Amino acid sequence: MKKANLKKIAAFVVLSLVLVGFIGFVEKQTMYKTFQGTEIDIEGVSGVYFVEDAEISKILAEAFPELKAGLMLEQVPMKAIEARLLGHPFVKSVEAMLGQKGILNLKISQHQPIARIAQPMAADGYITTEGKVIPTSTSYTSRVLILEGDYAEMLMDKGDIKADMPELMDLITFITEDEFWNAQITELEVNSKDNIRLFQQVGRQVIEFGDAHDIENKFDRISVFYKEILPRKGWNTYDRVSVKFKDQIVCE
Repeated sequence: MKKANLKKIAAFVVLSLVLVGFIGFVEKQTMYKTFQGTEIDIEGVSGVYFVEDAEISKILAEAFPELKAGLMLEQVPMKAIEARLLGHPFVKSVEAMLGQKGILNLKISQHQPIARIAQPMAADGYITTEGKVIPTSTSYTSRVLILEGDYAEMLMDKGDIKADMPELMDLITFITEDEFWNAQITELEVNSKDNIRLFQQVGRQVIEFGDAHDIENKFDRISVFYKEILPRKGWNTYDRVSVKFKDQIVCE
């Protein structure tokens, strides 16, 4: 009799454990089919973050109030989320993926500023490595080449440097990718397509560059001015140097 009771108790315990395990399994499977949260991975630009996790989370909360734990995974608006985040001026690309545990993974890359358009009477803007003009960031200020002048301000309104003046983008890229020129040339004054002036970190001379064509040849001539003319004449002899005419260096 006792053995029979023990068998019944043992069977009940086993069934209870099986039932608990089954309930746990079902709950776990249900959890994996519902939204459980978001993980944000932002790729920094040289360790700099122009957009931060908290800002992305705020955008999601405001644009998608239904995105809460328990939402079925098939109801998570993946494409809409990607499209909304791409609307952020510093977001270059977004990849949204749903993990097995119901976690929405967002992999975000940023635009990289390469120059800054300075406007005395309006807000400044950054030029990205792709030639797009975007607003400056409230989170971080990047030390980059400065552009000023009437035509630079007009390009700010255009929004795309490569579309309107691709040769200027070539000039900006040439300067920023060269270690010496990136340190020495601090500002471009762009008054028109054929009237660009360079300002230096060291030296008071304004360099009249002309248009943004024949870039390497013009910088070769500026190098000649540094290496051969300045050592003989002195850094303060000239106020203006022009390389805008083919194969000439004009010093005044």
